[in-house]
Amino acid sequence: MGMRKARPFVNGVWIDDDREPIPVLGPYKNEQVGVQVTANKAEVDQALAAAGSNKKQIAALSQAFRAKVLYRAAALLEERKEEFANLIAKEVGKALKNTRDEVARSIETLQLSAEEAKRLFGETIPGGASERGASSMALTFRVPVGVVAAITPFNAPLNLICHKIGPSFAAGNVTILKPAPQAPLIAAALVELLLEAGVPTQAIHMILGEKEIGEQLVQDDRVNLVSFTGGVPGGRQISKTAGMKKVLLELGGNAGTIVHKDANVERAAAICAKTAFSNSGQSCISVQRIYVHEQILKTFVAELKERTAALIVGNPEEERTDVGCVVNRQTAERIRDWIDEAVAEGAELIHGGNANGASIEPVILLRPRKQSKVVCQEVFGPVVSVLPYRDLDGAIKEVNESEFGLQAGIFSNSLEVIRKAAKELEVGGVVVNGSSNFRLDHWPYGGIKNSGIGREGPRFAAEEMTEMKMVVLQDLL
Repeated sequence: MGMRKARPFVNGVWIDDDREPIPVLGPYKNEQVGVQVTANKAEVDQALAAAGSNKKQIAALSQAFRAKVLYRAAALLEERKEEFANLIAKEVGKALKNTRDEVARSIETLQLSAEEAKRLFGETIPGGASERGASSMALTFRVPVGVVAAITPFNAPLNLICHKIGPSFAAGNVTILKPAPQAPLIAAALVELLLEAGVPTQAIHMILGEKEIGEQLVQDDRVNLVSFTGGVPGGRQISKTAGMKKVLLELGGNAGTIVHKDANVERAAAICAKTAFSNSGQSCISVQRIYVHEQILKTFVAELKERTAALIVGNPEEERTDVGCVVNRQTAERIRDWIDEAVAEGAELIHGGNANGASIEPVILLRPRKQSKVVCQEVFGPVVSVLPYRDLDGAIKEVNESEFGLQAGIFSNSLEVIRKAAKELEVGGVVVNGSSNFRLDHWPYGGIKNSGIGREGPRFAAEEMTEMKMVVLQDLL
């Protein structure tokens, strides 16, 4: 099958000339898994020009056609499930168990997007609600924004692209995709699949490269909406440079989960162990801070440790592996530094921490200082901190004392506790009797504060990726 090659796709053409391709390294063995050809400024400009001049033609495609194509893409992905799951495992070091799940979710995201293509509804509003409007009425309907720039990260390199291209095409837009530089191969494989499914060549462009390529897209007036998933610094930069266009930002988190004294401790520990370390903690809603009532602290920590110790850390391409590696060695080194800092500041290392290359054994820290990076910043690695609390108000306050507000979890069997937490936690989503790390792809996903702007999930994204247009009908009588 030879070395895989990711190439930019611009104005209907795969760009492949004699420029020096850049190696793509799989993080687990630090071995080359493919190469990518990066785009230059002129090619980005070509994509922008083509998108601008073809957006009317793409907007004119019928909803039925867009739906059909997206359904076909989902069916093709279903046929190639294993191939795609293996490629993600190889390229970003995510365990096969997780990548199979990701591919299954991506299929669902494409199907949901197909369904949303048929549901871009408007409404009629009577004019007679105003005395000046007795003989008029208004109709609203959704029209495509035009050109969507989609910038995606490495941690769910397939599903997060589907969450952008799916709704964008469903809504009738042209998408210019800039995938993560760490995961170009999976992006190229998906674009090939979409074209094969019948997405018109002018509805999608893909440019490969680093940050400056993304910046060129964000600043350009021919782009009508920027949809970005990534870190806070990137989100801030986009907010600054986007100018007068819509921005959707899905940024980070340092998600808190509360385990109250009346919770089912075994269940809570089992779920926290699973959702803190899946994908090596590289998820924006990964369980990072667990606030545990002091009365159940000992039992909880013992259970959590036992469940965590049972996880198999190893080669992401092997069936039995639960935890693969992080995205590269530099990231592993940074995470190790944060763990060392937390321990130096008084945290107790309950489990794990051995690092080898990009692999880190899952880490449980007990009672780190509130100021430690592992508590107040986003670890984005296999590290969880357990923090005891005495009263619920204190726990809620500590979860909220964060620059982030994406999702939170609460384990309790008391309706009063659940209602209070649901109301007072400052986040975009509260999961009851589950951890922060639970998402279904058709639900509204997103947060407040530094966790971003807007919501993803095909129904919500398709709405954000359209504009409302109003037509007023005046009575001639």
